[in-house]
Amino acid sequence: AHRSCRAVENSGGIPLIVPAMNSGAALKRLFDSLDGLLISGGDFDIHPSYYGENPIAGLGIVKQERTEFELDLTAAALKRDLPLLGLCGGEQAINVVLGGTLYQDIPTQLPHAGNHQQSHKKETGGHRVLISQRSSLREILRRRSVEVNTTHHQAVKQAGRGLIVNGTAEDGLIEGIESERHSFVMGLQWHPEVLAIRYEHQRRIFKSFIAAAGRR
Repeated sequence: AHRSCRAVENSGGIPLIVPAMNSGAALKRLFDSLDGLLISGGDFDIHPSYYGENPIAGLGIVKQERTEFELDLTAAALKRDLPLLGLCGGEQAINVVLGGTLYQDIPTQLPHAGNHQQSHKKETGGHRVLISQRSSLREILRRRSVEVNTTHHQAVKQAGRGLIVNGTAEDGLIEGIESERHSFVMGLQWHPEVLAIRYEHQRRIFKSFIAAAGRR
């Protein structure tokens, strides 16, 4: 969380950490004071019941309260067309809210996929992502491909409503999504908040997010 906050601050934004809340009235007051929302995700899985599937053996730890809160936050941001950036589990939350599905466990469901759990390379990168030509992400990164850090065992399977795939790993796995129906909605499977310390093109992700928030 501190790296995400630092990336936001370094890009000209003021980061606020939001605690889990159950009150709809409190959430409305919260959103009245926000210019953008970053969903960072965490070390837990979204239960497959949220996208109409039964759990498989490879499903990891589930945190129901936090999942429901993050999904509620995401849905509220989408409804308001608030600039929204989802990282890792945050990308998956955006996809699920918009009716998409997830691979519950990549090694189980895609045994021929590359290694997407390389936490020992989190500071530099573990594999390449090919950036779609006609995408906002290509305009932001100004690159055809980037090296990303990879620490996930789940991934987007079917993209949700209004979402396009803006990045794929060399094994074909979806690594990025963005909305065609909103001013700025982007989900990335990797952790640019870590890579932004070293790489200018990763910093541009946060600068673009903050710029979108500043236009509100």
